[in-house]
Order: sequence, then structure tokens, then C-alpha cells
Amino acid sequence: VLFLQMGWGDLGAFGEPSKETPNLDQMASEGMLFTDFYTASPLCSPSRAALLTGRLPVRNGFYTTNAHARNAYTPQDIVGGIPDSELLLPELLKKAGYVNKIIGKWHLGHRPQFHPLKHGFDEWFGSPNCHFGPFDNRALPNIPVYRDWEMIGRYYEDFKIDLKTGEANLTQLYLQEALDFISKQQASQQPFFLYWAIDATHAPVYASKHFLGTSQRGLYGDAVREIDDSIGKILKHLQKLGISENTFVFFTSDNGAALISAPKQGGSNGRFLCGKQTTFEGGMREPAIAWWPGHIPAGGVSHQLGSVMDLFSTGLSLAGLQPPSDRQIDGIDLLPAILQGKLIDRPIFYYRGNEMMAVRVGLYKAHYWTWSNSWEEYSKGIDFCPGQNVSGVTTHTQEEHTTLPLLFHLGRDPGEKYPLSFASDEYQRAMERISVVVQQHKVTVVPGEPQLNVCDKAVMNWSPPGCEKLGKCLTPPKSDPKKCFWPH
Repeated sequence: VLFLQMGWGDLGAFGEPSKETPNLDQMASEGMLFTDFYTASPLCSPSRAALLTGRLPVRNGFYTTNAHARNAYTPQDIVGGIPDSELLLPELLKKAGYVNKIIGKWHLGHRPQFHPLKHGFDEWFGSPNCHFGPFDNRALPNIPVYRDWEMIGRYYEDFKIDLKTGEANLTQLYLQEALDFISKQQASQQPFFLYWAIDATHAPVYASKHFLGTSQRGLYGDAVREIDDSIGKILKHLQKLGISENTFVFFTSDNGAALISAPKQGGSNGRFLCGKQTTFEGGMREPAIAWWPGHIPAGGVSHQLGSVMDLFSTGLSLAGLQPPSDRQIDGIDLLPAILQGKLIDRPIFYYRGNEMMAVRVGLYKAHYWTWSNSWEEYSKGIDFCPGQNVSGVTTHTQEEHTTLPLLFHLGRDPGEKYPLSFASDEYQRAMERISVVVQQHKVTVVPGEPQLNVCDKAVMNWSPPGCEKLGKCLTPPKSDPKKCFWPH
């Protein structure tokens, strides 16, 4: 699984005009491209929790109840993380003898009980949080980088990121880790699960020296080119080792491109409305490619409605395992769609925090709530939909439409610009079908214990495991838990 913050319009295979992703484009031509693939949340932590549990964030706890319909994630001061009660894909794959590695960003809690090696992974090279910083190690500590159980340094101090030029060697380190891990498992004839969760396209965007200044799209394009090159090397490595026909590879993203950092540090969501943080298509529809030579017919295009949560169920199916039956699983097994071209009827739910904002059934999408961000934030220049104001759709107050949802036909209007007339027969027919789906869904929603409600500076990355050996332990402040504030 390859996972990062990229928009639907960032790949040549999806129509990006500069065509700077030859390896991903080739992956698509050799495999299957999904045009209608979604994340489970319009930002990073909840979507990663959803991928690894096969469950909506409102079920697995990756949401907040501090304010209505707020996006929340796991910054350094968050107290919560992935609960022990959740079963993660690597925990289940262990039963089939898999060796599991995460490379890159974990983002499901950084306190010791949330460590990835306590939740099914055997190896880790990467970081518990994003590469924000540099911090002064007094008010805010720099983020640690781990090898397995212990930190081996911190971003900006030991793992350099030049904020002026955007130069950093991290993607190359992550690539080498992936190649070495694959070689090791192939040599020992061990089945493996590799979760390659790199973050070069997340602001502050970075790329290594060889790629800086090589893109028509600026620094963001440089980062995309390096990621594309890395994916090409991983796929070639699998072929060289003779295991490509035994290895299922899936490329997708954790949320749409962040337009707040565009144009210099943001990607493209193609024709879709808005971006990261919103439940419009630009925030949640993702590029997705499945690759499995000898099994997936080359050059396929699937219109199956897919979700990152399906990677949980599909991964288990590939390993000959059943999903757990003691909990609601939202992901479906995509293998019939991928291998036999079947279309499985299923809805897509668009959540923001504790609220179901919208639902897609077939080609119709109904918005029960709309909100891009508050007037207060918007007036400060925070804009998740720059240049895309659609009257009555991209709203700066939370607008409820539960009695008369806004309805779009995404086949004719993928940009969500033209709501269907409430009086039309088409509206009535579509809403009859959608209302039944929503009612059935709401009955099943038993919200998990919200993990993103409490913040405390004392739990930041002051003294992670291994800091003593490096002389990098910092003194935490006194514990002072507070309600986290989530503005959008």
C-alpha cells in the first residue's frame, strides 16, 4: 500500500497535463485504474485509521465531539490514539504468517501504548507525526524518527529538511527501506505486508537534490516526481526478484490535495470541488491504481465505488482470511471488481468528525450538511476552495439540508456545481433510494470512544523511547489536559 497526500488530478493517468508521473502512469497501464475511489475522511489521521481497521473513523474513535462536524487529527499534544480494542490489518495478517512493516508516517497516536509495533507491525522506519517544524525543543519538541521501538533522531536536527530550498533526503531513505525489506522477505520466502506511507507532498513539501527544480509544477511537482520514480523502482524490484506475480500493490492517497497550501505547496484535484478538509469530491475522491501482473488484466478501468477501507477487507481476502465478525466492517473485498470486472453495489459515506455530511449511491451524491470553513477563518485567508465559490454549496456556516438534501449527479456534474431541482422527478426517485440507504446506515452507527477530544502539552514527543542513548530527552511541562480546539 502506498499512501500520501496527493490529489486526483496529480497523475498523468488521470489527466495531469505535464505528464510527470511516467511510472504511476505505467502502473495504471499494466494494472487497473479506479476512477471512483474514496478516502474515509478528508484528512490524514482518520483516513489512516480507517484503512488499517476497515472501519469508519466515527466507529474506530478517530473523531472529535468537541464541536459539530469538525475535522480532527493527531498533532503532538493529542492524548488519544488507536484503541487496543481495534483490530488492525497487520495484527490479522500475522495469523497467516505475514511479516508487516510500516515505512513513513504512522499518525495514529504517539504515546507508548499506540506504537505501531504494539498493533501488528513487526518493523517501523518513520515518524509518529508529520514533519512539522522546526521547533525550538522548549515550547514544542521536534518530531522523532523511529527505527522499530526506539527513536534514532529528530526531524530538522538529524533528518534535515531545508525549508528555504525544500531539499530533504527522506523519500530516498524511505525507498531504500522498502527495497531492503522486500529483498529480505523474498530471501526468507516470507509473505509480507508493506505499508509505505510517505509524506513528501504534505506541506512543508520536500524533495531530494536530484529532483529539485526538475518539474514544471514547482517544488510540489518535484516531490511528486521523486515519489513516482520511487514507485517505479519498487515495482521493478519486485519484477527483478521474480515475485511481482505474487505481490498485490495498491497506490492511493489519504485525502485530496491541500488547496490551502496551493499553488506552491499544493496539488490538483482535477475537476472536483474544493480540497482537503472538505467532504466535497476534491477532499475525498482519490487517485487509485491496483497492480498485480498475471492476475489483473492490463489497462483496466473500474468504475467500482471504492474506499480505502476496502484495502483492509481485500488484504485479508488475499491472505485467505475472513474479516472479524464481532464488529461492523465498512470495507468490502474488491477482488471480484478487480479480477472479474464485477460492480458491487455499495454506498460511500462522507463524514466530517461526528457528522455524516453526504452520501453517494450510484452516480448520485446527496449533501445532508455543507460547510467549507468558517467566515472567521476565511477572512484570515484560510480557504479550502480557492476560486471555487458555488453559491449555496460551498458554505461558510454549517448549513443543514437533512429535510431537503442537495443532490448532484456526479456523472454529468463531477464538479458539484449544479444541484438538481427539488421538484424534479429525478430528484424524487434518487432521494427515495438514498433515504433507505441512510436510514439503514444510521441504525448501525455505534460511535467509538472519541480519541481526538483531549490535548495536553505534557504528552508531546519530549522523551520518546531511545532518547537517553542519543542524549535527546527533553523535559516535559506539567500535565494540563484541555479540550482540543478544532477550528474546521
